[in-house]
Amino acid sequence: MSIVDKVLKRIDGSRDEMIEFASDIFSIPAIAPQSGGDGEMKKVQRILELVGDWGFDEVLWYNAPDNRVPEGERPNLLLKVKGSKEGLEPLWVFAHTNVVPPGDKWTSDPWKLRIEGERMICRGVEDNGQAIVCSLFALRAVLEEGGRPKRDINIMLVADEEVGSEKGITYLLDHHGELFGKDHLFLVPDAGEADGSMIEVAEKSIVWLRIKTIGKTVHASMPDKGINANLAAMRFLTMMYDELHDRYPDREDLFDPPISTFEPTRREANVPNVNSIPGEDISYYDCRIMPQYDPYEVLDHIRKRANDFGAKHHVRFEITTEQMERAAPPTSADHPIVKMIARAVKEVYGVEATAQGIGGGTCAAVLRRAGYPSAVWGKMEDCAHMPDEFAPIENYIGDAKVFARIFMS
Repeated sequence: MSIVDKVLKRIDGSRDEMIEFASDIFSIPAIAPQSGGDGEMKKVQRILELVGDWGFDEVLWYNAPDNRVPEGERPNLLLKVKGSKEGLEPLWVFAHTNVVPPGDKWTSDPWKLRIEGERMICRGVEDNGQAIVCSLFALRAVLEEGGRPKRDINIMLVADEEVGSEKGITYLLDHHGELFGKDHLFLVPDAGEADGSMIEVAEKSIVWLRIKTIGKTVHASMPDKGINANLAAMRFLTMMYDELHDRYPDREDLFDPPISTFEPTRREANVPNVNSIPGEDISYYDCRIMPQYDPYEVLDHIRKRANDFGAKHHVRFEITTEQMERAAPPTSADHPIVKMIARAVKEVYGVEATAQGIGGGTCAAVLRRAGYPSAVWGKMEDCAHMPDEFAPIENYIGDAKVFARIFMS
């Protein structure tokens, strides 16, 4: 039996252990302070406890200061295995440890892994726990059966991805940029299709807007004496939904969906009672903008239209950005990391994986903006951030095999 076959067989035999590992680490909430959590430290410490004797050559912390969390810092943990051959470019795998809050409509405890048929259900089980578990178990299998990968393998567990990566990959690039080389290979397992056929090489610009509408509170029985901020906000949001799609209509088949998207999302509570006209309303917009458009021009246009609308309807708008990321240069479909992923996916899943673009944001965009071509891949069911987030057990087994083949290439 070849070393490759031994590694893949060991991964097959790790099914129950992978589930147990996942159940353990996903039981620890790792939510950013902006979303009401205490950060990722407890979860990362537990991961290190579980993998500490797996044979990593180096375990290094690159923590970002953050006085909003109890420990005063956010963890970025590097697990490194040195390669057996000189001259091969190191491979980096970036998996993020933080998750979004559970939200509502769960049918079970979101922090307790539940098995339903061949599905694992838990917050973080797909986003981004699948990447964490599969990459770690793949590397362990290589070490136990293959002895040593050919190239250096660096698994970096980063913080803060769900809210912009300031304390994660951005911090690493700003303060520890010496770690990374332009010729290194970068894999971010944080997006994909259910059949494994997508290798993400491009992302849209991201603009998250907080839109505060200011009117005048009065008794609801006398609306003519006040200014209904709730009504004005709804009218403005729906007006802009149509207008923005008309103003920025370009399509590009590389992306799915192939257009810019402008979605009203969150609404904050205004008055607590039914019989008052709200004098303030706070709403949010999630904009995913095609790379050919300047996101700052989009923002300027929205603010101009808010001024026009406000003058007409006697309200005032305060528009601020919660997140704003310009689209990064795409990674070439011919880049070595793209070809390595495509080969491994073909070998494991029998699928022809192709380069595509997405509207979601990943750590790869941060890397690309800094000049490091990166590819994103995973066999994903696209249920991230949803209630009852799930991942098929076979995806964990299969993705671990894909990573193992990449590690051995």
